[in-house]
Amino acid sequence: MSTIERRPGRFISFEGVDGSGKTTQAALLAEWLRGQDFDVVVTVEPGGTAVGEQIRSILLDHRNRELAPEAELLLYFASRAQNVVEVIRPALARGAIVISDRYTDSTIAYQGYGRGLGEPVVRQLHRIACGDLWPDLTFLLDIEPELGLQRARRRGALDRMDDQAHEFHRRVRQGYAELAAREPSRFRVIDARADVASVAQAIRAAVRSFLSL
Repeated sequence: MSTIERRPGRFISFEGVDGSGKTTQAALLAEWLRGQDFDVVVTVEPGGTAVGEQIRSILLDHRNRELAPEAELLLYFASRAQNVVEVIRPALARGAIVISDRYTDSTIAYQGYGRGLGEPVVRQLHRIACGDLWPDLTFLLDIEPELGLQRARRRGALDRMDDQAHEFHRRVRQGYAELAAREPSRFRVIDARADVASVAQAIRAAVRSFLSL
């Protein structure tokens, strides 16, 4: 049996408002871990599977401005349920490290806090769609929503969720802050205003400790 096969699976997620650098940092962490001989699977939400990508296109399309918050919530979990069954659980079962660009914490922050649907209903749907599967380690890349949106605009990556009012994005950030405060053993809050290299270094230091490297 190889060293990789003997390692237990680990689930790491990246969270934060749009423009916080999640996607960049998830990719950098995956590259670094592969250099340490880990089996790494990177996924994204919404998306991650063929079905999930179709749902993602609905959720992020600017034309779907009339999408009801309740329908939006259910679509996020439809994508997530498929991702859990098709990608995340199989990878964890073989001992891989799964790195997810967003997971249910995003839905709590965006739909629970941002849309005002409440955290309890999001957690109830999580139990249906994902069972008891939560990340072992979550990086919250914290940044002011206005600065995050400025970054997103510069890279031309604005989507339907970015079109929401500033107050919506402030509620999302507050939701994230409350989640991190309640679960300090899982969350690592990183100042995303720093440069890419500094953020990556802080993330690697936390992962080294988490994995006992």
